[in-house]
Amino acid sequence: MALTIAAASRTHQGLVRKRNEDSHSQGHWLYVVADGLGGHVAGDIASSTAIAAVQAYDRPVDPEDLADVLGRAVNEASDALRRKVRADPKLAGMGTTFVALLRSGSQAAVANVGDSRAYVIRRHGSRDNAMVQISEDHTYEHLVAGAQEVPNLPEKLTRFLDGRDDGRSADLTPLQFHPGDRVLLCSDGLSSYVPPEQIRAALDSDGSPGDVADHLVALAIDQGGHDNVTVIVVDVTAAK
Repeated sequence: MALTIAAASRTHQGLVRKRNEDSHSQGHWLYVVADGLGGHVAGDIASSTAIAAVQAYDRPVDPEDLADVLGRAVNEASDALRRKVRADPKLAGMGTTFVALLRSGSQAAVANVGDSRAYVIRRHGSRDNAMVQISEDHTYEHLVAGAQEVPNLPEKLTRFLDGRDDGRSADLTPLQFHPGDRVLLCSDGLSSYVPPEQIRAALDSDGSPGDVADHLVALAIDQGGHDNVTVIVVDVTAAK
């Protein structure tokens, strides 16, 4: 079945941060959100460097090559950060999370490093559609066995892009598109502050991708706008 894709992206500095350290790219085949690490040097440079490095991968690829091509894109982003630090050592220590969707026909692949997230909701007329988190946050919670029983376990990232090779590889997840699917890529400025049920309700609405993206950002601001927030909403419909 031929599919049609429509997408919209929004970003907001929030109400607390002095600058927006999120970057994103909404291409035709490739969609990416990168969140520069707060408290690190030059988070905005890290995220924008990663985004610039992968934009050349916004091109048609064979479905069977999706994971390989997307993996190479993540490696290119990491290499770009390494080159940036070599050129300007004052940037050492900068880093960014990264979540991306690369599509081809009815197939897609998702890559993530860090705690920026990818969700999908399958809307087929039921109001009980479940929202599924495609990505897994790379935090101690998902690294330590029995984490729920460990007192004072820090909510610290265990993996992010910073130009180093040790443990910075991305998770790669295949995704089969169906008519009615809606995919969300977002920085943790949304997922850390807006309750999951509110995110699900927004995704399950009948609004356009732009309407939904606007609503999601507004929800984050209503929660206090504690962080930069970036969202990309991708809708999948049957071609007419």
